[in-house]
Amino acid sequence: MKKLAVGILAHVDAGKTTLSEGMLYRCGCLKKLGRVDHQDAFLDTDTLERERGITIFSKQAILPLGEWEITLLDTPGHVDFSSEMERTLQVLDYAILVISGTDGVQGHTLTLWHLLKRYRIPTFLFVNKMDLPGADRATLLGELQARLDGGCVDFSAESGADFLESVAMCDEDTLNRYLERGEVTESEIAGLILKRKLFPCFFGSALKLDGVDAFLHGLEQYARCPTYPEAFGAKIYKIAWDPQGNRLTYLKVTGGSLKVRALLSNRRADLPEEKVWEEKVNQIRIYSGAKYQAVDEALAGAVCAVTGLSKTYPGEGLGMEASSEPPVLEPVLTYQVLLPYGYDPHTAMQKLSQLEEEDPQLHIVWNGQLREIHIQLMGAVQMEVLQRIIRERFGLDVAFGAGNIVYRETITAPVEGVGHYEPLRHYAEVHLLLEPGARGSGLQFGTACSEDVLDRNWQRLILTHLEERVHRGVLTGSPITDMKITLVAGRAHEKHTEGGDFRQATYRAVRQGLMCAESVLLEPWYNFRLELPAEYVGRAMSDVQRMAGTISPPETLGNDAVLTGSAPVANMRDYAAEVAAYTRGQGRLFCTLKGYEVCHNQEDVVEAVGYNSEQDLDNPADSVFCSHGAGFVVKWDQVRDHMHLEGLDLEAPGQAVEEGAAASPRAVVYSGGLEQDKELQAIFERTYGEIKPKAIRPRSEREAAGAGELWPVPPRDNRPEFLLVDGYNIIFAWEELKELAKDNIDAARQVLMDLLSNYQGFHKCEVILVFDAYKVPGGVGEVSRYHNIYVVYTKEAETADAYIEKTTYEIAKKYRVRVATSDAAEQLIILGHGALRVSARAFQEEIGFTNRQIREILAENNRHRRTLTVKAAMDKAMEKKE
Repeated sequence: MKKLAVGILAHVDAGKTTLSEGMLYRCGCLKKLGRVDHQDAFLDTDTLERERGITIFSKQAILPLGEWEITLLDTPGHVDFSSEMERTLQVLDYAILVISGTDGVQGHTLTLWHLLKRYRIPTFLFVNKMDLPGADRATLLGELQARLDGGCVDFSAESGADFLESVAMCDEDTLNRYLERGEVTESEIAGLILKRKLFPCFFGSALKLDGVDAFLHGLEQYARCPTYPEAFGAKIYKIAWDPQGNRLTYLKVTGGSLKVRALLSNRRADLPEEKVWEEKVNQIRIYSGAKYQAVDEALAGAVCAVTGLSKTYPGEGLGMEASSEPPVLEPVLTYQVLLPYGYDPHTAMQKLSQLEEEDPQLHIVWNGQLREIHIQLMGAVQMEVLQRIIRERFGLDVAFGAGNIVYRETITAPVEGVGHYEPLRHYAEVHLLLEPGARGSGLQFGTACSEDVLDRNWQRLILTHLEERVHRGVLTGSPITDMKITLVAGRAHEKHTEGGDFRQATYRAVRQGLMCAESVLLEPWYNFRLELPAEYVGRAMSDVQRMAGTISPPETLGNDAVLTGSAPVANMRDYAAEVAAYTRGQGRLFCTLKGYEVCHNQEDVVEAVGYNSEQDLDNPADSVFCSHGAGFVVKWDQVRDHMHLEGLDLEAPGQAVEEGAAASPRAVVYSGGLEQDKELQAIFERTYGEIKPKAIRPRSEREAAGAGELWPVPPRDNRPEFLLVDGYNIIFAWEELKELAKDNIDAARQVLMDLLSNYQGFHKCEVILVFDAYKVPGGVGEVSRYHNIYVVYTKEAETADAYIEKTTYEIAKKYRVRVATSDAAEQLIILGHGALRVSARAFQEEIGFTNRQIREILAENNRHRRTLTVKAAMDKAMEKKE
């Protein structure tokens, strides 16, 4: 049978699930009709959906229709779950848009229409509830043509000259052929639908099965099967878990076929090797409602769920299929997650990260400065549903703080950003051109640097570093957007440059450019449509002006007036309740997200946030240079006086940078003078001994980090850092603690905890100290807080190695993880999970260096007879480290 993926979409309460039920019933899939209000609809498989009477999660059902095997994908209609709906659009061949006959085209209907246009999905329309008072076919068809597209044509009666003429009017070539021969063929009609020039409209009542047969006949007659290539391809659109805890990757096969035990990979030419994964498909499931059938092979066009994949994400393409662009709909409100008193936030983040795999738009992040978990949501309904899901799935009762607006930042004029990273034995310099883009364009990355200037591999690495993280603005620390960032120049050292050096230089170049630029704050805006009695028009227009919005002249709709315009989300988020109050329930407000515009009260927001860009240690704008064997930090506003490459003259006439064009000639590689290299080598060998080739001796921790005041200088990214310490392994690896443990193991543990508390205060990372308690009979495990670190005692039969292995596997995908241990087997395991290992000896040196830095600062202040709090000492130590 020919396969087709068809999605069904609607504004909430338009009758979408009822139509799905009717289609399944008429095709023989159901023996009896279910109803949403009776909580027995076939596709409302979740308890929450049945209780609330709305679709929350996209589901699928197999619908046999003539020679077609249609996978019917039911999507959420409520605006709060729009991201779930938009992800499903990526795999559709056709869409069914359901319109309420009593409400017509609503605000969210327009959003759906624009998304269908963006994803170029051919669409059939079903106007439902035509049996209710107030539903007039002619009026509704006119509204569809006026507000959606002139190609909306009534297909309820597919005959007669009027029908053929309406169809022919949708396309000039078709019209010419119709005038010549007086007919339009079925193939031509199907072609117009496929090209989105014609949108068949059917009218009926899904609850009474009126018009459902005609609609199914039209879908069967005019749908066309896509042509799939022989090479394997698949598009992932959803991640979920089954009741047994198996991770399910929902995908559509877009080429070739997929077999059980097949080895899948995300490998592609532009992906760095460290991000490549290969995993085996354990099971292929074809779902229909809550039940599924396991199959050995899924052919092209099939929509299925597979088990065995742990690193996939919605929107990812496999095989010859490219990954999708970022979604259009995104949350505009951010909330603090309020955990129960005393609950471990590290454990909470592990659990909540599972929800983010299902819905990446949640953007769950740990705010290290505020020590808070933040989450982005679409609205109150999603918040209530999420609370329930977290309680039922994880047994965790959470609350949410007051919602805040999600802001963005951009720049107003081109600027060059320079990043230089050169501690001892490291080198990289990066020059980036930052240019403002069109509103809504997001971030675009490119290169205009000749390969004669910088090798292609280094250029690709820099572009990867630009794309891999969220870059923060300098006004409020909000993500930047609407900007084109172009690599214009760069330099490497022929012996001393490593990949991490360009990561540091790239991040610093972006940040330095933002510090030099004139930044502007952006906020989300709504497009609104306000229908209300004419006597309230004056009040409404005054309100919109007060909310810093714009408004068009009023239009007449029967006895009511219609106002359209746009306004900031921050001012309009609670206005619907206000409209209902002052119009006594007669007014209706429809809002759709317009996008980001310039913030109407930037100064007030910046002052309220209180962000200090120069104290953001995770996003440094300063650069690191080297002189006489020692590194030193140069402030961002002085970097151009020290940089090694010539900068752009953005004020010179004709100074333009086009992608692929060569930048001004510069040296290919910085190698330094012979005398300077000899001087550096002499200093290095006096400190660390004779230098041997890398092929003979691996680079040590100390060499990789540099020397002098800049130890350690780990490469930073935007993710929080976790340090896991194998407690007893470290105690028996350090001689002082080992001797102490012979007499009193509790005292050794106490000393180690105190050392790690100081370390955490200096480095601002999350420290988790793990002790074996696996031989304690009946032990259930314990996680406690000691000052600013977490101390874990494992449960019975669970070793510290097993706990650390499990934890690194769970969090290393999203967090920067280091593990301090001397267990060779454990080191291999954690490396395989993407974590970084630190040997017990190297970690002891790092602890010693940290303590020396703190003592030096305290001694300096004592010499000047200044008092210094512990917090101030830590802050000063951080400044010195930087």
